[in-house]
Amino acid sequence: MTSTFPNISISTERLVLRPLDEDDVPALAEMMNDEQIAAWTDVPQPFGEDGARTWITEYAHAERAAGRGLDLAVTEFLTQRLVGVIQLGRTDWHIRSTELSYIVAPWARGEGYASEAALATAQWLFGDQKFERIEIRTAAANTASQQVAQKIGCISEGVLRNACIVHVRADDGTWTDVRTDFIVWSLLPEDLEGAAEQLADTAGFTAYADWN
Repeated sequence: MTSTFPNISISTERLVLRPLDEDDVPALAEMMNDEQIAAWTDVPQPFGEDGARTWITEYAHAERAAGRGLDLAVTEFLTQRLVGVIQLGRTDWHIRSTELSYIVAPWARGEGYASEAALATAQWLFGDQKFERIEIRTAAANTASQQVAQKIGCISEGVLRNACIVHVRADDGTWTDVRTDFIVWSLLPEDLEGAAEQLADTAGFTAYADWN
């Protein structure tokens, strides 16, 4: 029998992580057309509302139903504005392991939202879902993503050489694929000790409040 993630809502002091819904289509489409997101992800460009709707109504549903992963909207608690997305993928229910990735809207960067959302998700996975390992993969030059992994307590395990494709915009506006390395990070339950307190001290927020 295939295990699946529940439809849940995770709350922090500043954020609410919840399932994506069709009301998110315009904001998701706008967010995914950002230059940095285009560079570091495989999201097709330009990314329109049809693509956002397919992601929400088909892809995210299929991933959860098959037990492969979970896609969560990251929203501001006060404004309910979409600030990013947390994704779980390549989930192995036998060894209780999953891969975590995060995307933050350009206007919301620099606020610590990715670290706050990733840490809250990790605490929920280890505490409520009894997972034993979270993996994060970052492109070799994606220092912002690497900083998030470090802030939540991840340990760098090594390099997957030539295993990643990033995208560079040419002078004519087209995108070119460029091969690079993946840096592999892991997070185990014991790695979280002290991570929440350290993150709260540096970012000025309570890293994790509750899940339901």
